[in-house]
Amino acid sequence: MRVEEAIGRQIARLRAERRISLTELGEAMGRYLDRPWSRQAVHQAERGQRSFTAAELTALALVLDTSVPVLFRAEDDGIELPGGAVSPEDYRGILLNREPDMPLDGVEELIVALHDIGEVLARPALARLARIGRVADQVAGPDHGRDG
Repeated sequence: MRVEEAIGRQIARLRAERRISLTELGEAMGRYLDRPWSRQAVHQAERGQRSFTAAELTALALVLDTSVPVLFRAEDDGIELPGGAVSPEDYRGILLNREPDMPLDGVEELIVALHDIGEVLARPALARLARIGRVADQVAGPDHGRDG
């Protein structure tokens, strides 16, 4: 996946979570840029069909109430750059603060880990297994698994 596509997916996801229309997002971008984005420009961005300036990424993060690194997140896909592919591990690593003297380094890693855990817990198969486990506990009774 190209990096623009990864950013576009995050824009679409965050916009949907915040219940913002394409037009509303474009208009809000105008507060931070010299002019608003059209509905079509937002749609192109979400489809990964445009490159982004630093100012645009900053405006997107402000409008979507997130951080710039969140906009760059990719699921488990590698990222394609013009010169070649970047592994998912290396790509995730660049989103973390690698400076050893920066106090937020561990917090950023924790945030990424929590995001990954949330993605796993949201899987339908895991939810079904959790329901099966709760039913099994109910059938087994309250003393199941205790030493007597």
